[in-house]
Amino acid sequence: MSRIVHAYFTLLKAVIVICLVAMVVMVFSNVVMRFIFNSGIPVSEELSRWCFVWLTFLGAILVLHDRSHLGVDVVLQALPSAARRACLIVANLLMLYATWLILVGSIEQTSLNMGASAPASGLSQAWFFGVGVVFAASTGLILVYQLYQVCTAPAAELDKFISPHESGAE
Repeated sequence: MSRIVHAYFTLLKAVIVICLVAMVVMVFSNVVMRFIFNSGIPVSEELSRWCFVWLTFLGAILVLHDRSHLGVDVVLQALPSAARRACLIVANLLMLYATWLILVGSIEQTSLNMGASAPASGLSQAWFFGVGVVFAASTGLILVYQLYQVCTAPAAELDKFISPHESGAE
């Protein structure tokens, strides 16, 4: 199972790199075309925006998996382990609820825009809104697993769920 999970996150990283490279190439080409030839490539603006949206959502999945999102942990550090666990459980449940809302909304938007075409590329708008479904499904699974870890971890190991990455500022 861990090989499948590792392969999935490796695939996400590859797609992010592809989106970033595509964005750079399309935007740079468009700037050069406008500067030198006084014309642009209309499809590049649309596709680079789509790449940016996909890059952002897929990056958020990776950051959640690594527990690297920004957070303020001053209050959690001061709490006893039972209260710390309770706060972590409530936080995970709230994130799961928000993820559920994103999933339901993204499925609805994707299905509504299945037949709508993008103005410049002619691609289905479902590709644009579909990233929310990928995001919510992935983060939902990650959050359920992290909730399981928080519930079953010994009290001494709860600190790894709070701040795994220390900032350099002290």
